[in-house]
Amino acid sequence: MGTGASIPKTASGELKDEIAGKSGLQPDKQRVFGRVGETTARKENRVESLRETEEMSRAFVAVAGVRKTVDKLSERVAALEMAVNSGTKVSDEEFDVSAELLMRELLKLDGIEAEGEAKLQRKAEVLRVQNFHETLDKLKTINSKFS
Repeated sequence: MGTGASIPKTASGELKDEIAGKSGLQPDKQRVFGRVGETTARKENRVESLRETEEMSRAFVAVAGVRKTVDKLSERVAALEMAVNSGTKVSDEEFDVSAELLMRELLKLDGIEAEGEAKLQRKAEVLRVQNFHETLDKLKTINSKFS
């Protein structure tokens, strides 16, 4: 349509009138083909896709933040493990504080809504936190046997 007509009209009658004014072709002789509904559907799908991608990105960032904190806590668990395995008596408070910090991270993970790959990463991090918590429980039991 080299007439320069603007396509985004709300009604085909208005579009036909504009074409008639510029081309001289009467509205009853015109056929207007359009994909306005399809274009709108595509835009809605694209917007929905962007929302999903944004939500997934937020989930990835949230899980990564928890992972960073758990990495630091894992060093703490490793230090406790070295102390207990070397026969050093460690105060119960050390185990309790470490367990509490791990539980806080577990609660953060529980609050993260995720789908797809982000959900798998969240689940892996939950298992990791649970394993560190179990290690702490075992170490506390061993430690309690020291005089």
